[in-house]
Amino acid sequence: MSELSFAAPAPGSALTQWLSYCERIHPTTIELGLERVAKVAQTLQLHFDCPVITVAGTNGKGSTCAMLEAIALQSGYRAGVYTSPHLVDFEERCRVGGEIVQADALVPHFEAVEQARFAAGGDSGPVSLSYFEFTTLAIARLLSHSKLDVAILEVGLGGRLDATNIVDADCAIITSIDIDHIEFLGPDRESIGREKAGIMRAGKPVVVSDPMPPQSVIAHAEAIGADLWLAGRDFNYSGDRQQWNWAGRGKRFHGLAYPALRGANQLINAAGVLAAFQALRQILPVTVQAVREGFAIVDVPGRFQIVPGQPNLVLDVAHNPHSVAALAVNLDAMGFFPVTHAVFGAMHDKDLVAVMQRMGPLVDRWYFTDLPLPRAEKAADLVKRWQALQMVAQRPREVPASAHATPQLALEAAVRAADPADRIVVFGSFYTVGGVLSNGIPRLDAPHWKRDGNTSPSSESDR
Repeated sequence: MSELSFAAPAPGSALTQWLSYCERIHPTTIELGLERVAKVAQTLQLHFDCPVITVAGTNGKGSTCAMLEAIALQSGYRAGVYTSPHLVDFEERCRVGGEIVQADALVPHFEAVEQARFAAGGDSGPVSLSYFEFTTLAIARLLSHSKLDVAILEVGLGGRLDATNIVDADCAIITSIDIDHIEFLGPDRESIGREKAGIMRAGKPVVVSDPMPPQSVIAHAEAIGADLWLAGRDFNYSGDRQQWNWAGRGKRFHGLAYPALRGANQLINAAGVLAAFQALRQILPVTVQAVREGFAIVDVPGRFQIVPGQPNLVLDVAHNPHSVAALAVNLDAMGFFPVTHAVFGAMHDKDLVAVMQRMGPLVDRWYFTDLPLPRAEKAADLVKRWQALQMVAQRPREVPASAHATPQLALEAAVRAADPADRIVVFGSFYTVGGVLSNGIPRLDAPHWKRDGNTSPSSESDR
């Protein structure tokens, strides 16, 4: 891969300059493969002196990482976490000891990666790294220098060829698997499962929390001799409206409070988290009290996040049919709202028709939004897709749709149209939810949201 000619930021430059540089130096946004990133990692002498848990899957990765982190912290461990993408600020991708790292702390590691890719390339020129590869190496290096007791790494795309897979996991977790990113991972769950299974290591535990995993996942674990923990076979959970129980390989937890993360699907993720800690009990023991406290305090913005106020506001990064189905179930469980307004924006490679079909019965008015990426579906095209679905519906009902330039403008339009008893759901891409969180969590009952016929934020600071 030839290097594009761009001047690197000067030593000590701001993180924003480094991120802008990373966006420009590689000819493609996504390029799977470990050869280039592994070469730079070797030059960096990247390694971890603590247990590493790697989490792959289509949905539930972020929630799983957050639960792992919360329980580890409550057990007194110094935990480091790498997740992606971020909602508002890049620094959200890295936490150490429960705190988001400061931008200045990341800069020396970007500088080190830049030096290493030149050294690794030798006479052939610097090793070309994508934005994700470059930033992953920088964050991994920071974590490896942070004297951690446990490192938790969320896979970006797939698993086998993802940049995070240069690190050997002491325990792998594979969450729910659904069809997504088919141009990179394959057209069906078996193909996608095979890619996710690539994070497994021989002789090491792998927890599969998907209750119906593709056979390719099981086959790969057996082929390499991984210690396979299957939901329903090696661990299970049960519960009622007040509490839940977990059992697996000689350990039981009774009378657990439900995780603070909302949504029925979170028990699937929580059960996998407990299986991982049980699998690592010899090197990373946790107490029952830490489990209880960890589940009680865990928080992940943008995962069925309910913002108090009038109208009711729900934020969720669901953007594929599987995650949207879970969102629909959770919305149904919220009870009755006279009108549901939906703000939605997503990438054009998603199964947008399936998403609209699943959410359609719940939505009374759509507010589609543009997003600041070439891969994003245009709001006007989303309107056309919805109108086409309306035309072929057997028993259509009138559900209006409008197009907006930004998520913030779409939300403002929804607020103007909504009554206090209504519900607004903002969902889709991280850029959709992040777009309404970019200036903090909206307070829809605050004075600047009053519906006076000319409603808009009263000052630039409110945007």
